[in-house]
Amino acid sequence: MTVDAHLHLWDLEKVAYPWLTDALAPINRTFAFAEVEPQLRAEGVDGAVLVQAANSVEDSEAMFAVAASSPLVAGVVAWVDLLDPAATAAQLETWSAHPGFVGVRHLIHDEPDADWLARDAVRRSLAVVAVHGIAFDVIGVLPRHLELAVSLAEEQPELRIVVDHLGTPPAGSASSAAEREPWASLMTALAAHPNVSTKLSGLTTIGDHLQPYADHALDAFGASRVLFGGDWPVSTLAGTYAETTAVARALTAGLSEQERTDVFGGAARRAYRLG
Repeated sequence: MTVDAHLHLWDLEKVAYPWLTDALAPINRTFAFAEVEPQLRAEGVDGAVLVQAANSVEDSEAMFAVAASSPLVAGVVAWVDLLDPAATAAQLETWSAHPGFVGVRHLIHDEPDADWLARDAVRRSLAVVAVHGIAFDVIGVLPRHLELAVSLAEEQPELRIVVDHLGTPPAGSASSAAEREPWASLMTALAAHPNVSTKLSGLTTIGDHLQPYADHALDAFGASRVLFGGDWPVSTLAGTYAETTAVARALTAGLSEQERTDVFGGAARRAYRLG
């Protein structure tokens, strides 16, 4: 089973996405599952995990509605109000009525407070998430975000953590080991915790010279904890879905057949406990 572990949808007529502005004009429109479904099938994808794109109940409800209508949706990473542990518990109970509920995420990189993940209320809410057996996606663009993910992994070893987009490496012209710091050391620290996985996703829109970053993550986590994700439709800023998957296949070309099977499916099934 091939799984795309990171796919977004949004309907601008039904849900507000404050981060979608004119600066992102090519993707500042509605993207429905009907648009991406034939592209998934063309690339041999058997299941996709829908990931929240707004800190709202409405966005999550829209994803669950799609999941209920398409067998190609393997799971949903929804939003809960992590600033309120009681609300988190109530929302987890509500979302758990949906068989595809596999994870939660908050757009922490859009928070003005880089230490948002360190807040006491957030940590207590994530302890509730862990009790429910649900994964937590971390999207970080700053070293501080990864530092706090390390401390969270240490503090709550029972919480399954999935670091999106390889922790946003400084991809570009940087090629030396020194230029890959502190990202490389932080990813190594995260990989030391068996409850942490990461996604080979969102890279084509970050930069080029991606191989050293993919290699480091694969060496640190092992293929069994690296999940392929297409990051559609954000990825369309850099290329088509077919081109995005081609990049992922090229980055993993040096792996064994079993390791590629893990990256393109097995790792997602374990991290999110799919099906």
